[in-house]
This record gives sequence, C-alpha cells and structure tokens, in this order.
Amino acid sequence: MPPSIEISTRDIRGVTLFERRIGQGPPTVVLHGGPGAHHDYLLPGFDALATRRTLIYYDQRGGGRSAVPREVPVGWREQVADLEALRQAWGMERLTLAGYSWGGLLSLLYATEHPARVERLALVSPAPAWRAARGEFERRLSVRTMAPALQQERAALRASGLRESDPDAYQRRVFELSVAGYFHDPRKVSGLTPFRVTGRTQQEVWDSLGDYDLRPALAGLRVPAVVLHGDDDPIPVSSAQAVADALGAPFHLLTGCGHVPYVEAFDEFRRLLDDFLPG
Repeated sequence: MPPSIEISTRDIRGVTLFERRIGQGPPTVVLHGGPGAHHDYLLPGFDALATRRTLIYYDQRGGGRSAVPREVPVGWREQVADLEALRQAWGMERLTLAGYSWGGLLSLLYATEHPARVERLALVSPAPAWRAARGEFERRLSVRTMAPALQQERAALRASGLRESDPDAYQRRVFELSVAGYFHDPRKVSGLTPFRVTGRTQQEVWDSLGDYDLRPALAGLRVPAVVLHGDDDPIPVSSAQAVADALGAPFHLLTGCGHVPYVEAFDEFRRLLDDFLPG
C-alpha cells in the first residue's frame, strides 16, 4: 500500500505556503533547492524515504505554489523566519532537516540562527557555505553548460523540427539540455522531474547573503549531521567537505555522481539517509 499523501496550504507571516506530507512516523522536513524553485523536482526520489517516517515538503516563499507579489521580500532572513514560523505552527520542539542544494544551505542558515531548534541535519549536495566557493561553482557550471557537445545537441534540437511536431517533447528536451551540466552522466537527466526557478527570488536570496561565510558559525554547532556529495558535482567537493569538517559530521563522497544523487546514486542516497533520519 503506497504511503498516504496530504496536500494543504498554510498562512504564515503574511504569505501562503504550499505544503505536502507523505508517509507516517517521525517527521523530517525536506528543503528544496533553487533558490526560487519548488519541491516537485525532488520527486519521486526523496519520497522513497517515506517508508518509515513522515516527510514534510513545502514550496518556499517566492517559488512554485508559494508565489508572492513582487514587493514581498524573499531574502534569506525571510526564508529562515518562515521555517521557524512553520516549526511553531507544526507544534514541533526541534526539526530534523533534509536539505538539498540551496535547501542544504538554508538548513545551515536556520541552524546557525536557531541552534536549539535543530534535531538533525541531512545535507545532500549542499550549496557552498561561503561566497568564494559559490563563485567557483558558478564558473564550473558555466563551463559544463557551454561544453561543445551540449552546444551541438542544442543546435541539432533547434534544427529537428520537434518544436513544431511535438511541442511538449521539445520543451522537455530543452529542459534536459539546460540542466545536463549538473550530471556526471547526462543521459540520466531524463530521471529529473522538470522544474522552474523564479529568477527574482533566486537573485534576492543571493544578494541578501552578500559576502557570506558560515564556516565559523558552523564550527560552534553541536548537532548530529551527515553530508552526501557527488564526486563530479559542479559544486566543489572541498566545499561540502569543509561543511562536514566544521560540523564534525560523516562525509560520504558518491562516486560517478553529479549534483543529483537521488537520480544518479539513488541506492546509496536512500541507504545513507534512511539509516540517518529518525524512523
């Protein structure tokens, strides 16, 4: 019998956030990436963790089904405050957080602001915890995205006539080519659920962080944590290793894997998180 799913919306701090729950048992809050994306693209991979626990997803303000007017702020402090307000609304003393990509960085920001409210941290392909490392990630991703082989595939797609003959298939392929640089094996990109990023939210979050560096604050945290990172992720391995070192957390390097281990290294992803998260 498949796990039960509950869909709802929740009004907090003047915004309405989309929420999805699946499974039964101790709760884990799943934080999606972006910034400005939505939870859907973590599916179905993350849902495999719902066999012994309840997973709580929500679309962060300014993305997905939690859209807000342009005048509503969506920076990192607002995102952290939303998560704290959700914790209170859920009636939880402490949160177990599973953060993917930007969601990993959001987990760390929340933990540094509310250390007494964090039970556990599972960080999957976490976004860099300091500005210079994010710059290196952006440089690497740009090189991979503009690789000659991908350029040739984009040109072939434009010339294929697929846009006219099958617009849905064309848009799907456009998406796949736009995110192929995140993968070790671009052929596996078809396993990623398509998503969109709200550019205004993404830019405001990064701008609000400025010249950030969380490493000193992380060294003072005392919370059980685990870090998973692909050996071919455009986010430097050294960035994720530094976070694990600061937290005193186990670091699991996934071989033959890019930025999306719940697609490219699913079995290891599931085993490692299933063992770590309450259940």
